[in-house]
Amino acid sequence: MTMTTNTNNPRPDFLVIVVDDMGWSDLSAFGGEIDTPHLDALVDRGVRLTNFHTSPLCATTRAMLMTGCDHHEVGMGTMREILTPEQTGQPGYEGYLTDRAATLAERLRDAGYRTITAGKWHLGVEAPYRSMPRARGFERSWALMQGEHNHYGGDQTPATASTHGVSVYRSDDAPVEFPLGAYSTDYFADRLIEFIEEAPGDTRPLFSYLAFTAPHSPLQAPEDIVALYRGKYDDGPEALREKRLARMRALGLAAGAMRPAQIRGGEAWSELPAEERALQARKMEVYAAMVHALDRAVGRVIDALKRTGRFDNTTIVFFSDNGPSGTLREKTPPWRDWITAKADNRLDNIGRMTSYTSIGPRWAQAQSAPFFLFKRYTSEGGVRTCAFASGRGIASRRESEAFIHVMDVAPTLLRMAGVDAAPPPGRLSMRGISVAQVLAGDAAEAHAPDERIAWELAYGRGVKIGDWKAIYLPAVINNVIPEVPAKRWLLYNIARDPGETTDLAEAEPGKLKELVEAWFAYAREVGVVVPATA
Repeated sequence: MTMTTNTNNPRPDFLVIVVDDMGWSDLSAFGGEIDTPHLDALVDRGVRLTNFHTSPLCATTRAMLMTGCDHHEVGMGTMREILTPEQTGQPGYEGYLTDRAATLAERLRDAGYRTITAGKWHLGVEAPYRSMPRARGFERSWALMQGEHNHYGGDQTPATASTHGVSVYRSDDAPVEFPLGAYSTDYFADRLIEFIEEAPGDTRPLFSYLAFTAPHSPLQAPEDIVALYRGKYDDGPEALREKRLARMRALGLAAGAMRPAQIRGGEAWSELPAEERALQARKMEVYAAMVHALDRAVGRVIDALKRTGRFDNTTIVFFSDNGPSGTLREKTPPWRDWITAKADNRLDNIGRMTSYTSIGPRWAQAQSAPFFLFKRYTSEGGVRTCAFASGRGIASRRESEAFIHVMDVAPTLLRMAGVDAAPPPGRLSMRGISVAQVLAGDAAEAHAPDERIAWELAYGRGVKIGDWKAIYLPAVINNVIPEVPAKRWLLYNIARDPGETTDLAEAEPGKLKELVEAWFAYAREVGVVVPATA
């Protein structure tokens, strides 16, 4: 079936794809070995955004994507699941997306766009209603309201069990069940395709937001895809990291030339018993299959855009919401006890509906290569994520090293749609800026060289000004990697050392003082409530 619904439209259609906990080097186009032909094809007609930054955690990134504001300003100062007593009840820590700022979907809807979404929301579970996708500008939506679920439906996961009891899904305004046995990646793509194709007579430009929950734990994937990766990770994470770095160099990526961070924490692969190596390799096989399945699902969405005549008019933005997850939940309270009681993690069952496994810190450091650490931390491995733009208005070239923040997505798409980014009356102004000129190939940078960029989340802090970046890692990192310095500021020249391999705090005390003062100014500006134990 071929439909032509969007010919000669002066305004672009938009497709924003967000994946969950994916590593910077997972895609083939970024140096990975996983088969991702559909995503690679999009990269080939667009640009790798190799200096794209997010929050260290998922919900806060999504709040910034939707509003163009800092997450502390719009109710998501931290994730609801990890609110501390000091933060509970404080302005900016409501635990849901407040209406202090208009969303990108609201702005585009009001400008005449049809707005649709499928996948993970994680910006409010049930109350208040104004935090729901439907109330925040999406005409059609099918959403997981929390941040994690069993990818095949059925029983809850440790995260949902500890915060809400069961996974909550909504189709538009109505509560619904996830169909038992369906695979989340395929099901979310199916729902978006349904929304794309359901209104062939609607000639409005289209804003689509597809938010996968993969490859977030639990590691689960179709067995036929897992079989494609059997044996590919038997050499361990250290070997995988070296292969990916070599491929980056072969692709000509700037990341391939930098001094990479080293894998730290835990036992080297050669020191593990054979049985443990088999279990760890199987987990990575399933993880690879999850990324492979994402690529396949994106391919089907692209086919739907082509069938409806929208593909050539569509601007596509793709990114991961944060770096890969290094938390080994099987050994970490409170998940550990739940997993022990509920999950079947025998080797032959890993990846199926009844298993619950996570990738752990050493594989995560291979996935974030060449950067330092992973999700939760303000190091580059936690906040510099795999991203690209493709399609209408995007220059076709290999790589852009321009600094781009997730807060820039909303003002950029509004600019491309011809919508003034100034806020409606009574709403917050966006902190992000349009980077449309960078995406079009008309500018090398959009952000000023001396602009302050700052992060705060889950006891961790970070600030960047020009070539310099300071980070403060919380004590919890030492539960994972004991040798990493925690609870003190570290300083890096991020231009010379983007892998954050050499701490210059003692060598450059004046520069460190300048950045720390800038961070505290940011914290006051956006209303950060730093927990007493940080």
